[in-house]
Amino acid sequence: MTPYSLAFYLDVITSGTVLGLAPTAGPEEVTAVLGTGFAENSTSRGSMWRDYGMVEFFWERESRDHPWRGHHFTLQVHRLPAAWGGSTVNPVIRGRYGRFDRHLRYDKLERLLDRRGVRLEDVPDANAPQYSLHWQPASQVSVMARRTTRGERCRHGGQLRGDVHAISSSMSAESVAWYRERYGPGKHA
Repeated sequence: MTPYSLAFYLDVITSGTVLGLAPTAGPEEVTAVLGTGFAENSTSRGSMWRDYGMVEFFWERESRDHPWRGHHFTLQVHRLPAAWGGSTVNPVIRGRYGRFDRHLRYDKLERLLDRRGVRLEDVPDANAPQYSLHWQPASQVSVMARRTTRGERCRHGGQLRGDVHAISSSMSAESVAWYRERYGPGKHA
């Protein structure tokens, strides 16, 4: 993986933003930065998300008369293996950070964050043992990694054991406490 694409992930995890866009950014603000190349999805219950390739932003509102409020963003890193050579990485992000490899290894990401003094905490999760969940308290970013047996591939795009599946913001301390209470040692989903 090029150092530049790794820098993108490190920037997101340490800042809690995508190119300076917080999870609370409005649709117009996100489009002003990431461009108009997105797929839009909405529900009748007042939620909407825009898919900018690997990056998705989510909003909600009380009614049609209310403005959209940013809820969270997710980097769908698991899409990279299936789209090698495709347009999974938003052109604005690719223009700033360069080529992205098909796999982001969790151990490598954790090691690079550690060198910056940024620690990830393990969080119990309902998706264990197939996945592990990790959290950066200062930025409130979570990282989910694939944890299947060695050599096993995921049905969706060839993700490998140890690959980062997704990076999301924001995960509050209250959410982490709930996960620990619900899925911690000795707990069952």
